Amino acid sequence: MRDVRVRWALEEAGLPCQERLIRADDQASAAYRALQPSAQVAAIEIGELKWFESGAIVLHIAERSDALMPSDPTRRARTQPWVFAALNAVEPHIQNLAELDLFHAREDWALARGPMVVQAVRKRLAALANWLGARDFLEDSFTAADLITATVLRILCHTDIVAKRPILRAYQARREARPALQKAMANYLRPFKTIPA
Repeated sequence: MRDVRVRWALEEAGLPCQERLIRADDQASAAYRALQPSAQVAAIEIGELKWFESGAIVLHIAERSDALMPSDPTRRARTQPWVFAALNAVEPHIQNLAELDLFHAREDWALARGPMVVQAVRKRLAALANWLGARDFLEDSFTAADLITATVLRILCHTDIVAKRPILRAYQARREARPALQKAMANYLRPFKTIPA
């Protein structure tokens, strides 16, 4: 669901887009690999430019929107590291846990490794909660950093790890309530409602 990040960023920025739904055979095609070398989702074309990796796409969109990236150089410089922190310091641990829980939950090696992975996730989330404290946002207003961080925390929706941290639970609830995310999610889910059962 990393394409939700892109959809959400476009909604926050007020930028139109035309989605193109793809199937597994499309992802494996040479044409798609020319757009997204890893054959993953998301990828985006803006004129002659082709962007892949959801974090890079969101940053590209944010650079063109005061709604996602402050124009003040100091505030901008404080925002960018949070994007990378979410993607590089927090998400890998969370993704690791999600993969264990969702794909390998009953395997002995996963059961043995699980507590260490949970501990690593909790450590990262403790640092995030400590920084947030009473803040509404990672910095002084909503930015791409909050958008990325919220989508990273969403990966844990199959657990109660975020729910057990009041600061993070409240932070996530504020992000989830944003109209742009609600619209992005509705657009994301729309094609699935038309697939025959």
